[in-house]
Amino acid sequence: MKLHTASETISFAKKLESESAKFYQDLSQRYPEDMDVFLSFVKENGKNVLQIERAYYGVITDAIEGCFAFDMNPDEYMFKIGLAEKASYSEALDKAVEIEEKMVRFYSDAAEQSKSLMADIPRNFVIVAKKRNNRIPKLKSLLGKEAR
Repeated sequence: MKLHTASETISFAKKLESESAKFYQDLSQRYPEDMDVFLSFVKENGKNVLQIERAYYGVITDAIEGCFAFDMNPDEYMFKIGLAEKASYSEALDKAVEIEEKMVRFYSDAAEQSKSLMADIPRNFVIVAKKRNNRIPKLKSLLGKEAR
């Protein structure tokens, strides 16, 4: 099923944020030495959802919802959050980078597809994409720390 409406896309964004929050919650328990980093991501995920919802509810009209602003295949952005019981810390961090890259691509694609019909929603998608993109160097620095 493809995403076509703003409502579908916002709901999918919430699902992705929730899934990645669960992943980081699990990492915080599994790797307590970097708990603060992972829990900060969980907290930020909740803020991302609020930011997108506020933008959406602030501008929602039947005209916007009736338009098919999106043509996105959710399968392209899905990720699995489970880790093997014996997964190494570097494997977990690689998985986190993969998740962030998919999330950045989702928000960037959603912003691009909706920019001609809306202003607030794509702007907030871009903001969240930048926040998520800023996580990648943090995660890679943890990988570097782990290799030492």
